[in-house]
Amino acid sequence: QVQLVESGGGLVQPGGSLRLSCVASGTSAMRSMGWYRQAPGKQRELVAYIDNRDMTTVVDSVQGLFTISRDGAKNTIYLQMAMMKPAATAVYSCAAATLAGDYWWGQGTQVPLST
Repeated sequence: QVQLVESGGGLVQPGGSLRLSCVASGTSAMRSMGWYRQAPGKQRELVAYIDNRDMTTVVDSVQGLFTISRDGAKNTIYLQMAMMKPAATAVYSCAAATLAGDYWWGQGTQVPLST
């Protein structure tokens, strides 16, 4: 079992920055954790992920703007978002893949951009 709790969402001005956090708890060892987002009227898409060796992958659309990091001692991953554009408006969800092959999701946190 894994529980994921996201925080840090909220209204952002275009061009602004925001940092999301996701705390993992439970008894399963993690293989990787990451962030997905779902914009209004669109399918959920991968944003970034980090594995248990701290290797990171960020999708091309936010490369150089978004950074994913991990604090292993706190079982927490972060998504630092900079120079945010209106297209970044979405519900951002944390996900975790365990060594056992399971996949878990957080509830999601809303990140609306002001117009």
